[in-house]
Amino acid sequence: MTSCFAHRRAAAGASVLAAALALGLAATFVPSAPALAQTAPGLRAPAAPALGGGIGGGIGSGANVPAPRPSAAGASRTPILVDRIVAVVNSEVITERELEQRMGFVEGQLRRQGVPMPPRDVLERQVLERMIVDRAQLQMARDTGVRIDDQMLDRALGRMAETNGMTTAQFRDRVERDGVPFARFREDLREDLLTTRLREREVDAKVQISDAEIDTFLAEQATTTPMEYLVSQILVRVPEGASPEQIERQRARAEQALAEVKGGADFSKVAASYSDAPEALTGGSLGWRSTDRLPQLFAETIGKMAPGQVSAPLRSPNGFHVLKLDDRRAVAGKSAVVGGPVTQTRARHILVRVNETVGEAEARRRLADIRERVAAGSADFAEMARQYSADGSAGRGGDLGWIYPGDTVPEFERAMDGLKPEQVSEPVRTPFGYHLIQVLERRNDEASPERQRLLARQALRERKIDEAYQDWLRQLRDRTYVEYRGE
Repeated sequence: MTSCFAHRRAAAGASVLAAALALGLAATFVPSAPALAQTAPGLRAPAAPALGGGIGGGIGSGANVPAPRPSAAGASRTPILVDRIVAVVNSEVITERELEQRMGFVEGQLRRQGVPMPPRDVLERQVLERMIVDRAQLQMARDTGVRIDDQMLDRALGRMAETNGMTTAQFRDRVERDGVPFARFREDLREDLLTTRLREREVDAKVQISDAEIDTFLAEQATTTPMEYLVSQILVRVPEGASPEQIERQRARAEQALAEVKGGADFSKVAASYSDAPEALTGGSLGWRSTDRLPQLFAETIGKMAPGQVSAPLRSPNGFHVLKLDDRRAVAGKSAVVGGPVTQTRARHILVRVNETVGEAEARRRLADIRERVAAGSADFAEMARQYSADGSAGRGGDLGWIYPGDTVPEFERAMDGLKPEQVSEPVRTPFGYHLIQVLERRNDEASPERQRLLARQALRERKIDEAYQDWLRQLRDRTYVEYRGE
């Protein structure tokens, strides 16, 4: 398997993604991850140092330190409030300053998206709960040995800068011009990568798809018209091992949210007030989803709804869901999963890896030189690949054969799709290094039965991962010790 071929996942960590979008930047810098926390880099101020030898240091609900000694003789020493602890999460604290900073970002995000603002106390509870879940994930990542070193972080920043058509220095200037200290942005990105790695290990790697599930999925797809749905949800989470009384309380809360929507309240505002789902603080929207990317429970319900309609609460292992179908649209043609036409590309490439001896600039320089020689006719692309490519395809002159959509990492595929036959790309950065890509030819063909089963497995896997991740988050939250500190 060649190095540009990799399983494709969604986009980057949510906090950096959200902030990048707020700055007008694109943030597809690492293979996947569906986004979790609606937060922003630079908005987690460092917690006040622990005083008195422990969390809170016996200070009660706030962390007070003595003021500097007054110069006037005999003047009394008066404590001043530096910061207040609002919650203890296992062995760490969340301070009022951190909460206020996160609130500021979330309020700005809701305004930009046109989502009506919930009451401040309601929004504050939602934001604090999201911060607790974030903190619990980071603690578990660190406690179980997940690490993101500086080199990995630099590569992620480089890919993010390149996606935005900038050098790393230009990207840094852009971030800081918009009021976000780059050092803080960088550490937030590290946290996002940590939680992504944790999710991949704890959830993604454990999802299994059986042949029987694939058979059923293919049979269903063959008898339905491909559709996409614009869906929003409110999730009222039910704790693991909840008593009948707790379940009934959460059901009543879901019914209350539904009643507010039916009474004329904006769905996005109600979602921001009630929902425990990751997308709650962006109004509950899941975006456009094809049927195979919706949980089975959602797909069965949404398919019977009309645009604008809101469902009754649906029970799942995670809790109660209230769905709204915002819009629907038919997808032209048959899906490749059930034998529809698909465009294949035959391409070849030259890979130069970035390492201790070959830096970013040197890798780009080498490929730019090769490209210039190929364009001038003084060198053959295949021969250059045999001599200089670090990929397993070098012996074949860099030939990757026929490539289906989704076979390669997103950065490679985007660059390849933008080329005409015989055209050679500029150096392209991916997680594996820098590539020079040449498209040889394209064709439209129906997916083979083996390919259909592979695509079905991937679709089912993505669906299961989303559901499994929500269930895992619920369990993690239930296991986390949380102490709320009052005024």
